[in-house]
Order: sequence, then C-alpha cells, then structure tokens
Amino acid sequence: MGAGVGGLAAAMRLSAAGHHVTVLEKAGGPGGKMRTSPSDAGPIDIGPTVLTMRWVFEDLFRAAGTDLTDHVTLTEDTILARHWWHDGSTLDLFSDPEQSAKSVWGFAGSKGERQFRAFSNRARRLFEAFQGPMMETAQPSSMGLALRVLKTPRLIMDMAPLHTMMQSLARQFDDPRLRQLYGRYATYVGGSPFGAPALLSLIAHSEALGVWSIKGGMHALAQAMETVAQSMGVRFAYHQTVKSILTHDGKATGVQTADGNWMADCVVFNGDPAALAGGLLGQSTRRAVSKSSVEPRSLSAWVWGFQSTPNGPPLAHHNVFFGKNPKEEFDPLTQGKMPDDPTLYICAQDRGGGHIPTGPERFEIIMNGAPTHAQTATTKEKELCHQRTFHALKQHGLTFGPEPKVQALTTPADFNALFPGSQGSLYGRSPHGMTAGLKRPTARTRIRGLYLVGGGAHPGAGVPMATLSAMHVAGAIAQDQTSILPSRRTGMPGGMSTGSSPAE
Repeated sequence: MGAGVGGLAAAMRLSAAGHHVTVLEKAGGPGGKMRTSPSDAGPIDIGPTVLTMRWVFEDLFRAAGTDLTDHVTLTEDTILARHWWHDGSTLDLFSDPEQSAKSVWGFAGSKGERQFRAFSNRARRLFEAFQGPMMETAQPSSMGLALRVLKTPRLIMDMAPLHTMMQSLARQFDDPRLRQLYGRYATYVGGSPFGAPALLSLIAHSEALGVWSIKGGMHALAQAMETVAQSMGVRFAYHQTVKSILTHDGKATGVQTADGNWMADCVVFNGDPAALAGGLLGQSTRRAVSKSSVEPRSLSAWVWGFQSTPNGPPLAHHNVFFGKNPKEEFDPLTQGKMPDDPTLYICAQDRGGGHIPTGPERFEIIMNGAPTHAQTATTKEKELCHQRTFHALKQHGLTFGPEPKVQALTTPADFNALFPGSQGSLYGRSPHGMTAGLKRPTARTRIRGLYLVGGGAHPGAGVPMATLSAMHVAGAIAQDQTSILPSRRTGMPGGMSTGSSPAE
C-alpha cells in the first residue's frame, strides 16, 4: 500500500524474491513525499532534494538485476551546502573533507578547524558503529547496541548519552555559528537540537560521505524505480484509495478500495503507521502498532516551490540561511507555533553540479513547522509564512523577482491532508530521547501478514532509511513465508499488495 520510495523499493525487492506484487496508490503516479510542482522551466522538487548514502540505492538496483546508473544520471555536488549568517559570514562545506577543513579555518580560525576535525571524526565513529546494529538490522535491541558499545568503550563518550545534541555541540565548538550549523542536522529526522540526543550527530557523516543530484530532480528516482519494478512484473494501480485493511482470524487478507476487495497473502503498508493506530484503515488494525511507537510526532514543514529570478548573494545548489537565535526557531515549534526567527533551506534546483543559470530558476524553500491536526491552513497563516520567509531572506540580502504567491506554498495542514494520520509530520515519530530510535515500529506488526515500510518505520526518516526499510520488510516476509500461501487469483486482482492507504 503506497508508491512512496519505501513502497517502490519493497515492490522491487519482493518481486526479485519471486512474489507477485500489486502496488495500490491513491495519487496518479509514484513518489509519495517525493513530490513535484509544475513550472515553465520543468517540474520543481517540493520534497526531498538530495541523494545521500548512494550505496543503499546501488544495492537495491543490484537486487533487481540492474544498475542504478542505467536508470538515473547522478552528479556529485562538490559543495555539500553553502551556509549564511546574519553577520554576513558564510561557510561552504565540501565533498572533500580537507577542503571543508580549510574552509572552516578561514571561517572560524585554527581552533575552529581543530574542533571541526574532532567533530567529524566523532560523527564518523558513531556512524560506522551504529550503521550495522541499528540501520541495517531489522530489529535493533538495546542489548545489541550495548554489546557494540562495550566492544569500543570510547563510543560512550562519543554518544554523550546524557546530553542533547545542542548540549554536546556546546562542548565541542566554541563558535556558536558552528553549533547552529551542526544542530540543524537534527531537523533531518524531524527533531530539535534542543531535544534530540547527541548521538544524532552521526547524521552529519552521512552527508559528508557525498551528496548527489539527479538529472530531472529527485522525482526521476521514483520514476526509475517504478520502471524497473514494472519490468519485473509488478503491477501498479493508481487512483486507488484504500478504505480499510481486511483481516480474518487475526491475519491481513487484503484491502478494500472503492473498486472492491483486493485479496492478498500479505499486505505491506507504505504510509504513516499512526494511521493504523488511529483506526483510519479499520478498527481491526488499531492494534497493529503501539501508540508509543508513533507518538510524540516529529516536525512538519512549510514548503515553497516556485520559479523566479534571484537577486543578492551567490547561491549554491543547497543553501542554508540561519536565523539569529536558534531558540527563537525551536521554542515556538515545541509550542505548536510557526518559528519567530526561522532558519531557511533553499534548494536552487538548476544549480546542481555547479551550474549557474541565467534567467528564472526553480526553487524550493523549506521552513520547519509544527505538526497539526488541521486539514487546511488559514489565509492568515499562509500570509504570515510568506512574510516571515521572505522578510528573513531580505535581511540576508536575498530577494526574488517575482516573489511567489501563497498558492506555491505547501503547509503542515496540507501534509496532514495528503498523508492522513500523520498530523503533517514528515518524519513519523519524534527522534527526541536517547532510546527514540528503538521505539519506532519495525517491519512486522502485531497483525500477521501486515508489514510496514517507509520513513515512519525502522530505521527511520529520509530517503535512504525508507529504502533500507524495504530490505527489512523483504527479509521479514522471507522468514515468515512458511505461513504464506502461493499467490492466488480472486474476483479482484490480487497478489502482494503495497498500495496507497489514505496515509501515503
């Protein structure tokens, strides 16, 4: 259920394992949160904008009997991101770590460079230590993680288990600008650096390993995954909203749409698991996941997608314009409000690979938002977002001609409507707390034959993590297949369903 990146990857892996797979999706095409908006210059990415952890996708396409680069054109970004502060300072981080170190030296002096190198080494150790027992393990356990730490005791100091990310960064960097920069990585998984554990500093290493842009935008990856899956025999049925998941004797047996019942030997749900806990797919699936595995909720976002001509500082492909005080961004968010002093991410989509376009360009601007139960945002909220976004950029000297209208804005309420049950959260459960990563639901649910895939499930949010979750769900089904009968024909099309619930 769902043709987001997790559902697409699951369809590829399950088909490669010999299953007959049907994908049901309520939208008119693949991608899920990997969305686009039309413009005269072509589709604008208004979802994820970067490909990191490239090996995850190479492994997926190899499992499908093909090569990633046969289906998408990748260009590595030399500049990972360009960062801007209100004091006029700017800092580029590069794919070459030595070039980044030199850049930090020019920005924060020799002490800043030493601290940058120490932080980078720490993030690398954490990433390498937890890549296997956490990200690549289907059911991580506190015992397994503890054994990993015991093998390398210095990891305890690296993890700083009693500190939040911001507390840890305050001990590692004297320069508050560098604390603010690396605190931003908590938002990659929908958290605040004032609540996320220091362990999440490892996210910085995943980006330092390389950032790639895809010709045609990130949506081209979803289209490539669909094409490969179709070549493997996967059937896609679009405009199919799932009303409920069917169960019998405590086992998932299919799904119900407006077209009728689609029977299946197992159902893979690529939506926010909170939709199950909330009973949006039937009362019988309420017990599929625990409430503690989907609450509290992560951040949402206010997202602009538009075509315009920029005026002001020279933009890179990926840019971050920081607010003056991170507390004035995250304190309102914890209260369910719009940031008073937002940090803004800008993807200048036509500047991938260092290209400098002339004339109008395509842009995505993201401001962090609080989750919401609302289905629509008010005109006042949209106008306030417009004011805070473009006023903040003007303070950095950046303007757009013309500025986009509010019709170019996707709000947290819009995300809640697009992905019911999510409260607009883009990353599932909140990452706050040292054990938050162990509380996410894993591939198996409490209902036999019903499985989870995508950013709301383990190992977590983000395109690479959602793709890894497909490996976990395929493994779980393989282990359980002794209780799965061969796919059978029914009155309606059947097979292994990974189609869209109202939540994907």
